[in-house]
Amino acid sequence: MATSEAALSNQLRKHAAVLPTRAPRRLDKFFIAGVAIALGATFLGIRSSGISIGYFLQPSGAVVVLGGTLGVILVTTPPRNLMHSLRRVTDLIAAVEVDREALIEEIIGYARTARRSGILSLEPIAPKASDPLLRSALQLAVDVSNREELQTVLEAELRMAERQGEADAKTLEVAGGFAPTLGIIGTVIGLIEVLRQFSNPQAVGYGIGTAFVSTIYGLALANLLLLPAAHRIRARVAENFETQELILDGVLSIVDMLHPALIRMRLASFLREPRSVTVAPGAAFYETKA
Repeated sequence: MATSEAALSNQLRKHAAVLPTRAPRRLDKFFIAGVAIALGATFLGIRSSGISIGYFLQPSGAVVVLGGTLGVILVTTPPRNLMHSLRRVTDLIAAVEVDREALIEEIIGYARTARRSGILSLEPIAPKASDPLLRSALQLAVDVSNREELQTVLEAELRMAERQGEADAKTLEVAGGFAPTLGIIGTVIGLIEVLRQFSNPQAVGYGIGTAFVSTIYGLALANLLLLPAAHRIRARVAENFETQELILDGVLSIVDMLHPALIRMRLASFLREPRSVTVAPGAAFYETKA
Protein backbone atom coordinates (compact mmCIF):
# COMPACT_ATOMS: atom_id res chain seq x y z
CA MET A 1 0.00 0.00 0.00
CA ALA A 2 2.83 2.38 0.94
CA THR A 3 4.61 1.56 -2.32
CA SER A 4 1.44 2.27 -4.27
CA GLU A 5 0.97 5.64 -2.55
CA ALA A 6 4.61 6.54 -3.22
CA ALA A 7 4.19 5.69 -6.88
CA LEU A 8 1.04 7.81 -7.07
CA SER A 9 2.83 10.71 -5.36
CA ASN A 10 5.62 10.53 -7.94
CA GLN A 11 3.03 10.44 -10.69
CA LEU A 12 1.33 13.48 -9.16
CA ARG A 13 4.59 15.45 -9.23
CA LYS A 14 5.25 14.45 -12.84
CA HIS A 15 1.81 15.70 -13.82
CA ALA A 16 2.46 18.99 -12.01
CA ALA A 17 5.68 19.50 -13.97
CA VAL A 18 4.11 19.06 -17.39
CA LEU A 19 3.26 22.75 -17.79
CA PRO A 20 4.57 25.86 -16.05
CA THR A 21 2.46 27.65 -13.50
CA ARG A 22 0.25 30.17 -15.21
CA ALA A 23 -0.94 31.97 -12.10
CA PRO A 24 0.06 35.64 -12.38
CA ARG A 25 2.84 36.94 -10.18
CA ARG A 26 2.47 40.44 -8.83
CA LEU A 27 4.61 42.53 -6.56
CA ASP A 28 3.53 42.21 -2.97
CA LYS A 29 3.14 45.93 -2.36
CA PHE A 30 2.22 45.52 1.29
CA PHE A 31 5.35 43.47 2.06
CA ILE A 32 7.61 45.92 0.22
CA ALA A 33 5.89 48.91 1.81
CA GLY A 34 6.15 47.33 5.26
CA VAL A 35 9.89 46.76 4.96
CA ALA A 36 10.40 50.26 3.54
CA ILE A 37 8.37 51.88 6.33
CA ALA A 38 10.19 49.93 9.05
CA LEU A 39 13.64 50.81 7.70
CA GLY A 40 12.61 54.37 6.90
CA ALA A 41 11.23 54.93 10.40
CA THR A 42 14.48 53.61 11.88
CA PHE A 43 16.64 55.94 9.79
CA LEU A 44 14.29 58.85 10.50
CA GLY A 45 14.60 58.17 14.22
CA ILE A 46 18.39 58.18 13.92
CA ARG A 47 18.40 61.47 12.01
CA SER A 48 15.97 63.12 14.40
CA SER A 49 18.28 62.28 17.31
CA GLY A 50 20.99 64.36 15.65
CA ILE A 51 23.33 61.44 15.02
CA SER A 52 24.90 61.13 11.59
CA ILE A 53 23.90 58.08 9.56
CA GLY A 54 27.55 57.59 8.72
CA TYR A 55 28.26 56.89 12.39
CA PHE A 56 26.24 53.67 12.07
CA LEU A 57 28.22 52.41 9.07
CA GLN A 58 30.59 50.06 10.86
CA PRO A 59 32.01 47.36 8.54
CA SER A 60 33.40 45.26 11.38
CA GLY A 61 30.00 45.02 13.09
CA ALA A 62 28.28 44.20 9.80
CA VAL A 63 30.78 41.42 9.11
CA VAL A 64 30.22 39.84 12.53
CA VAL A 65 26.41 40.01 12.35
CA LEU A 66 25.86 39.16 8.68
CA GLY A 67 28.67 36.62 8.44
CA GLY A 68 27.76 35.01 11.74
CA THR A 69 24.07 34.79 10.82
CA LEU A 70 24.93 33.22 7.48
CA GLY A 71 27.18 30.72 9.24
CA VAL A 72 24.41 29.80 11.69
CA ILE A 73 22.00 29.21 8.81
CA LEU A 74 24.52 26.94 7.07
CA VAL A 75 25.06 24.96 10.28
CA THR A 76 21.38 24.56 11.21
CA THR A 77 19.81 24.06 7.77
CA PRO A 78 20.45 21.18 5.33
CA PRO A 79 21.60 22.40 1.88
CA ARG A 80 18.46 21.28 0.07
CA ASN A 81 16.18 22.99 2.59
CA LEU A 82 18.35 26.09 2.50
CA MET A 83 17.99 26.47 -1.27
CA HIS A 84 14.23 26.02 -0.99
CA SER A 85 14.10 28.63 1.79
CA LEU A 86 16.05 31.11 -0.34
CA ARG A 87 13.59 30.63 -3.20
CA ARG A 88 10.74 31.16 -0.76
CA VAL A 89 12.30 34.44 0.38
CA THR A 90 12.51 35.72 -3.19
CA ASP A 91 8.85 34.74 -3.63
CA LEU A 92 7.94 37.14 -0.83
CA ILE A 93 8.50 40.07 -3.18
CA ALA A 94 6.39 38.69 -6.03
CA ALA A 95 3.32 36.80 -4.85
CA VAL A 96 1.26 34.34 -6.88
CA GLU A 97 -2.32 35.53 -6.88
CA VAL A 98 -5.06 32.93 -7.20
CA ASP A 99 -8.58 34.04 -8.06
CA ARG A 100 -10.58 31.54 -6.02
CA GLU A 101 -13.87 32.48 -7.65
CA ALA A 102 -12.39 31.78 -11.09
CA LEU A 103 -10.87 28.56 -9.75
CA ILE A 104 -14.26 27.41 -8.46
CA GLU A 105 -15.86 28.17 -11.83
CA GLU A 106 -13.12 26.18 -13.54
CA ILE A 107 -13.75 23.20 -11.24
CA ILE A 108 -17.50 23.48 -11.91
CA GLY A 109 -16.76 23.30 -15.63
CA TYR A 110 -14.77 20.10 -15.17
CA ALA A 111 -17.58 18.69 -13.01
CA ARG A 112 -20.13 19.30 -15.76
CA THR A 113 -17.88 17.62 -18.32
CA ALA A 114 -17.33 14.60 -16.04
CA ARG A 115 -21.07 14.17 -15.34
CA ARG A 116 -21.92 14.50 -18.99
CA SER A 117 -19.24 12.29 -20.53
CA GLY A 118 -17.59 10.41 -17.67
CA ILE A 119 -14.41 10.99 -15.68
CA LEU A 120 -12.23 9.79 -18.57
CA SER A 121 -13.41 12.76 -20.64
CA LEU A 122 -11.20 14.97 -18.45
CA GLU A 123 -8.00 13.36 -19.72
CA PRO A 124 -7.54 15.59 -22.81
CA ILE A 125 -8.52 18.83 -21.02
CA ALA A 126 -6.86 18.32 -17.62
CA PRO A 127 -3.40 19.49 -18.87
CA LYS A 128 -4.98 22.88 -19.62
CA ALA A 129 -5.94 23.50 -15.98
CA SER A 130 -4.74 26.86 -14.68
CA ASP A 131 -3.35 25.58 -11.37
CA PRO A 132 -0.55 22.96 -11.20
CA LEU A 133 -2.18 21.05 -8.33
CA LEU A 134 -5.57 21.07 -10.05
CA ARG A 135 -3.94 19.87 -13.26
CA SER A 136 -2.09 16.99 -11.60
CA ALA A 137 -5.07 16.07 -9.37
CA LEU A 138 -7.42 15.84 -12.36
CA GLN A 139 -4.97 13.72 -14.33
CA LEU A 140 -4.45 11.46 -11.33
CA ALA A 141 -8.22 11.18 -10.88
CA VAL A 142 -8.43 9.88 -14.43
CA ASP A 143 -5.69 7.32 -13.79
CA VAL A 144 -6.75 6.14 -10.31
CA SER A 145 -10.03 4.32 -9.85
CA ASN A 146 -9.84 4.09 -6.06
CA ARG A 147 -11.29 7.25 -4.53
CA GLU A 148 -9.78 6.67 -1.06
CA GLU A 149 -6.33 6.13 -2.52
CA LEU A 150 -6.62 9.34 -4.52
CA GLN A 151 -7.67 11.28 -1.43
CA THR A 152 -4.80 9.83 0.61
CA VAL A 153 -2.21 10.85 -1.97
CA LEU A 154 -3.59 14.37 -2.42
CA GLU A 155 -3.81 14.95 1.34
CA ALA A 156 -0.23 13.72 1.72
CA GLU A 157 0.90 16.27 -0.87
CA LEU A 158 -0.90 19.04 1.02
CA ARG A 159 0.71 18.05 4.29
CA MET A 160 4.13 17.90 2.64
CA ALA A 161 3.70 21.40 1.19
CA GLU A 162 2.61 22.70 4.60
CA ARG A 163 5.61 21.11 6.33
CA GLN A 164 7.98 22.56 3.74
CA GLY A 165 6.53 26.02 4.28
CA GLU A 166 6.94 25.66 8.04
CA ALA A 167 10.56 24.56 7.53
CA ASP A 168 11.23 27.63 5.37
CA ALA A 169 9.76 29.93 8.01
CA LYS A 170 11.76 28.14 10.71
CA THR A 171 15.00 28.80 8.82
CA LEU A 172 14.41 32.54 9.04
CA GLU A 173 13.22 32.28 12.64
CA VAL A 174 16.42 30.51 13.67
CA ALA A 175 18.49 33.19 11.92
CA GLY A 176 16.40 35.89 13.60
CA GLY A 177 16.98 34.29 16.98
CA PHE A 178 20.76 34.26 16.62
CA ALA A 179 21.23 37.68 14.96
CA PRO A 180 20.81 39.76 18.16
CA THR A 181 23.23 37.47 20.02
CA LEU A 182 25.78 37.87 17.24
CA GLY A 183 25.27 41.61 17.52
CA ILE A 184 26.18 41.38 21.20
CA ILE A 185 29.29 39.40 20.27
CA GLY A 186 30.26 42.21 17.91
CA THR A 187 29.66 44.71 20.70
CA VAL A 188 31.87 42.74 23.11
CA ILE A 189 34.63 42.63 20.50
CA GLY A 190 34.35 46.39 20.13
CA LEU A 191 34.44 46.92 23.90
CA ILE A 192 37.61 44.84 24.17
CA GLU A 193 39.26 47.21 21.72
CA VAL A 194 37.93 50.18 23.72
CA LEU A 195 39.41 48.87 26.97
CA ARG A 196 42.81 48.71 25.32
CA GLN A 197 42.63 52.51 24.95
CA PHE A 198 41.35 53.17 28.46
CA SER A 199 44.01 55.81 29.03
CA ASN A 200 42.33 58.04 26.42
CA PRO A 201 38.87 59.06 27.77
CA GLN A 202 37.77 60.66 24.50
CA ALA A 203 38.60 57.54 22.53
CA VAL A 204 36.82 55.38 25.12
CA GLY A 205 33.58 57.35 24.81
CA TYR A 206 33.61 57.21 21.03
CA GLY A 207 34.60 53.55 21.04
CA ILE A 208 31.76 52.48 23.35
CA GLY A 209 29.22 54.15 21.08
CA THR A 210 30.75 52.50 18.04
CA ALA A 211 30.79 49.09 19.73
CA PHE A 212 27.04 49.14 20.36
CA VAL A 213 26.35 49.61 16.65
CA SER A 214 26.81 45.84 16.27
CA THR A 215 23.92 45.27 18.68
CA ILE A 216 21.73 47.57 16.58
CA TYR A 217 22.69 45.60 13.47
CA GLY A 218 21.66 42.34 15.10
CA LEU A 219 18.37 43.67 16.47
CA ALA A 220 17.46 45.39 13.20
CA LEU A 221 18.27 42.34 11.08
CA ALA A 222 16.16 40.10 13.30
CA ASN A 223 13.18 42.34 14.02
CA LEU A 224 12.92 44.35 10.81
CA LEU A 225 13.68 41.61 8.27
CA LEU A 226 14.10 37.99 9.35
CA LEU A 227 11.26 37.51 11.85
CA PRO A 228 8.67 39.51 9.85
CA ALA A 229 9.61 37.53 6.74
CA ALA A 230 9.13 34.26 8.65
CA HIS A 231 5.66 35.33 9.77
CA ARG A 232 4.82 36.39 6.22
CA ILE A 233 5.88 32.99 4.90
CA ARG A 234 3.56 31.29 7.40
CA ALA A 235 0.69 33.54 6.31
CA ARG A 236 1.37 32.68 2.66
CA VAL A 237 1.54 28.97 3.46
CA ALA A 238 -1.81 29.14 5.27
CA GLU A 239 -3.39 30.94 2.34
CA ASN A 240 -1.97 28.47 -0.18
CA PHE A 241 -3.12 25.57 1.99
CA GLU A 242 -6.70 26.86 1.84
CA THR A 243 -6.50 27.07 -1.95
CA GLN A 244 -5.11 23.54 -2.11
CA GLU A 245 -7.92 22.30 0.15
CA LEU A 246 -10.39 23.94 -2.23
CA ILE A 247 -8.85 22.04 -5.14
CA LEU A 248 -8.78 18.77 -3.18
CA ASP A 249 -12.44 19.11 -2.19
CA GLY A 250 -13.38 20.07 -5.73
CA VAL A 251 -11.59 17.17 -7.41
CA LEU A 252 -13.01 14.63 -4.96
CA SER A 253 -16.47 16.08 -5.59
CA ILE A 254 -15.91 15.59 -9.32
CA VAL A 255 -14.88 11.98 -8.70
CA ASP A 256 -18.04 11.52 -6.60
CA MET A 257 -20.07 12.89 -9.54
CA LEU A 258 -21.79 15.48 -7.36
CA HIS A 259 -24.09 17.99 -8.97
CA PRO A 260 -22.25 21.21 -9.97
CA ALA A 261 -24.63 23.27 -7.81
CA LEU A 262 -23.71 21.20 -4.75
CA ILE A 263 -20.02 21.54 -5.56
CA ARG A 264 -20.41 25.30 -5.81
CA MET A 265 -22.09 25.42 -2.40
CA ARG A 266 -19.32 23.32 -0.84
CA LEU A 267 -16.51 25.38 -2.34
CA ALA A 268 -18.11 28.76 -1.59
CA SER A 269 -16.89 28.42 2.00
CA PHE A 270 -13.31 28.90 0.74
CA LEU A 271 -14.05 32.40 -0.56
CA ARG A 272 -12.68 35.33 1.44
CA GLU A 273 -16.13 36.96 1.39
CA PRO A 274 -18.66 34.13 1.76
CA ARG A 275 -21.55 34.51 -0.61
CA SER A 276 -24.97 33.00 -0.18
CA VAL A 277 -25.53 30.34 -2.81
CA THR A 278 -29.22 29.87 -3.37
CA VAL A 279 -30.93 27.22 -5.39
CA ALA A 280 -34.38 27.90 -6.71
CA PRO A 281 -37.16 25.60 -5.45
CA GLY A 282 -37.28 22.52 -7.59
CA ALA A 283 -34.01 23.41 -9.30
CA ALA A 284 -32.32 20.69 -11.24
CA PHE A 285 -30.29 18.68 -8.76
CA TYR A 286 -30.99 15.80 -11.10
CA GLU A 287 -28.96 16.92 -14.06
CA THR A 288 -29.19 14.38 -16.81
CA LYS A 289 -26.08 12.73 -18.12
CA ALA A 290 -25.55 12.68 -21.85
